[in-house]
Amino acid sequence: MNNAVKVVVRCLDGRVRKGTTLNVDPRKTWFLLDDVEEAGQEPVRVTLKDLKAVFFVRDFEGNPQHTEGKEFVRPLTGRKLKVLFADGETLVGVSLSYDETREGFFLFPADPGSNNERIFVIQGSVVTVCRA
Repeated sequence: MNNAVKVVVRCLDGRVRKGTTLNVDPRKTWFLLDDVEEAGQEPVRVTLKDLKAVFFVRDFEGNPQHTEGKEFVRPLTGRKLKVLFADGETLVGVSLSYDETREGFFLFPADPGSNNERIFVIQGSVVTVCRA
């Protein structure tokens, strides 16, 4: 049984890679990505320090008409956070594991219509994290 999940990897240099993975683990410094652009090739080793975030997505296309909501419209368990990235992007969601001393943390979007199921935010790409 293949439990690969769909991810969109946003790199610090602006590159975006889409693919599937079986092994994103916040305790490790890298994971393997089966890049959809390189079908049939060996998985690529992706290093966390080179990334902005890893977006676990429902599908690769998303909905270009959807504007990501920044308000909590349903009850969610976890710490409500607003994350500002160095590139100016802001995400709002909840985290069960936020710790500024770790390499990263998982954020679950506030918007129930988001294409993102969860996001692994790399701490080094963040300007500020505050309560939302």
